[in-house]
Amino acid sequence: MTDSAVSDLECSNVCKNFGSVQAVKDVSFEIPSGSFFSILGPSGCGKTTLMRMIAGFEEPDSGDISIKGRSVLNVPPNRRNVKMVFQHLALFPMMNVFENIAYGLRCIGADRDEIKRKVQDVLNRVALPDVGGREIHQLSGGQKQRIAIARCMVLDPDVLLLDEPLGALDLKLREAMKIELKLLQHQFDTTFVYITHDQSEALVMSDRVAVMNNGRFEQIGSPQDLYHHPKTAFVAGFVGDSNRWTGRVSAVQGEEVMVETDGGMNARCRPGEGASVAAGDTVTLFVRPEFVHLTQGREALGENSLQGRVDNLLFNGANSRALVRMGSGELVEVDVTLTGGADDVKPTDDVALSWSAENAICFPSGEGR
Repeated sequence: MTDSAVSDLECSNVCKNFGSVQAVKDVSFEIPSGSFFSILGPSGCGKTTLMRMIAGFEEPDSGDISIKGRSVLNVPPNRRNVKMVFQHLALFPMMNVFENIAYGLRCIGADRDEIKRKVQDVLNRVALPDVGGREIHQLSGGQKQRIAIARCMVLDPDVLLLDEPLGALDLKLREAMKIELKLLQHQFDTTFVYITHDQSEALVMSDRVAVMNNGRFEQIGSPQDLYHHPKTAFVAGFVGDSNRWTGRVSAVQGEEVMVETDGGMNARCRPGEGASVAAGDTVTLFVRPEFVHLTQGREALGENSLQGRVDNLLFNGANSRALVRMGSGELVEVDVTLTGGADDVKPTDDVALSWSAENAICFPSGEGR
């Protein structure tokens, strides 16, 4: 491997056990320099344990972790060129902004002029050039986030680890900070490794995302790949919203699968990428709400069709959603546009739903759990 091809961070077959519990199971990945990489998964899946091993707070039981092409096994945290931003930021309340950012530089023996220059430079880059003299309690939540990142970035880390840093913010600020973090990552051109259970954070900000479940990586890919081409049932159900049914394969015709669901629906779909299904197999069928076409009345058009009645509407402007109750009692979620006009769909309306086989995928039941 040439120097130009050396990745900022690489994990090879990393495992970690806590007693009889295997928290991280044979995880391998490589992150190109200067990219935004997210590890997405539910609470307890092992993502924070993996991050702590990268930072040096835990040692793997087996496998290797390399930064800039060099193994960091048995290298203590303070000797790894990796910095970490925690959910609660851990800013020093007794120090002002300048002193918080300068702290790490003082610890490594930087002189006064260098500290002043570097702190001001990093404040400029996080778009807070004039807050050096402020106390921490005088900052807004978003400003505190940027100062926590500045405190790390002033030390020029090879990798910045972020452990659910937006979890303590209110919804509106969290949405704004997604964009801020992406812009900051481009500004510093440093590899960000972001841990989250929030799929919207991972999809909006990341160049690549690893979906983690039960200690393993289910799939690594771009946000678009994970959303449109999931390779396991877990990824199909965890990334984005999906309607899902369980059923049995009644026939396989080339690239198309016929499924009879437990509720009595006969549906045409395609197998998920890499999934192998045969007649008689039990499968889980996934259809995203945006792929379901709603028609008022009882006439459905399309390869798969259902009739039902609108149970409720979840209004969110252009991204509103209808909850449609089928005769079997199942609820199907459908994305709709509500303009406020007389033609809008309303609760108790009889409707027909349809979708194409191309937009419905199935996986063997239990796969990816």
